[in-house]
Amino acid sequence: MSVLPEWTHIGVRSVAAVAILFTMTRILGKKQISQLTFFEYITGIALGELAGFISTDLEAHFMHGVTAMLVWFLIPYTFEFLALKSKKLREWFEGTGTVFIKEGKVLEDNLKKERYTADELLEQLRTKNVFNLADVEFAILESSGDLSVLLKKENQPLTPKHLGVKTAPEQESQAVIIDGNIMDEPLATRGLSREWLQTELEKIGVTLENVFIGQVDTYGQLTVDLYDDMLQVPEPSQKRLLLATLKKCEADLALYGLATDSEQPKRLYERCMLQLENVIEQVTPLLKR
Repeated sequence: MSVLPEWTHIGVRSVAAVAILFTMTRILGKKQISQLTFFEYITGIALGELAGFISTDLEAHFMHGVTAMLVWFLIPYTFEFLALKSKKLREWFEGTGTVFIKEGKVLEDNLKKERYTADELLEQLRTKNVFNLADVEFAILESSGDLSVLLKKENQPLTPKHLGVKTAPEQESQAVIIDGNIMDEPLATRGLSREWLQTELEKIGVTLENVFIGQVDTYGQLTVDLYDDMLQVPEPSQKRLLLATLKKCEADLALYGLATDSEQPKRLYERCMLQLENVIEQVTPLLKR
């Protein structure tokens, strides 16, 4: 027998079990964590139980437990690979969604099939911020157990597309300051420099050391969260200043047109003013966001 104390054995076996379980979970993929099917749920429980078993049961052979974990790992891994090749196998192993509401009407038979009560359906709808059943056009219980809801057209939130407004594509905001330290890579991604960042911080009267998180958005505006929560930071004003500058240019063109008696320059000023007016109309929804 080994002269090592039992707690040392348990510690070593536990570390090995965690390493094996972590490796298997990484190979099986993120879906094991986010959207569990019935089969994946059973597999996850079994692997967890086996990991605990081989960690604490000193009478059992360690490799026997590892072999069992390997079998429980290979089965879902093989099934997932086969499911990628066959739609029928995918439906068999992962299941299919069940329609609960269609064309605004609740399908009671499908509720009974999934052993759902009316109260449980209303509860699931409330988790989607839907408090009136009459607002729902379509709802389906996914194989993961999540309820997907489509509101009726008149109850859906307005978007720029509904209003006929064209919007520019947005890029991910970049964290350029974290814990008072400048992040050079995100700053370079936006095509900005440390000097620009220092200038922006001076504009709002903030020191670098007082910034917990600083982000630059699509429009090049810097927003910061400070360690000192009592200090008020002014809102970014670049977009408002740009809109004001464009409107001032429009007014200047109108003034120049009125100030001249020559017809050719007057028509030129008027044409430029109309072009600028059209530009301002297009960019105003973006600059007022």
